[in-house]
Amino acid sequence: MPPLRAALCAALASLVLTTAAAPSQAQDRNAMREACGPDAARLCPGVKPGGGRILACFKEKAADLSPGCRSALQQAQAQR
Repeated sequence: MPPLRAALCAALASLVLTTAAAPSQAQDRNAMREACGPDAARLCPGVKPGGGRILACFKEKAADLSPGCRSALQQAQAQR
């Protein structure tokens, strides 16, 4: 996995999961990485991960998110 994509995926995971991941949470995190990693690279290429910046970018560009990423974000929000 390219370093930028790995960093973006890690940032997404930290936005969604704030505690140690249980097995089902780890699956959710992996689903989030798969669903939103390409969106982060495509929609937010200059955004530095951390501090909620990628999530803020996603909110600004919500209309352009892929259906899979949108669904993953909604599922993660519902689990909070």
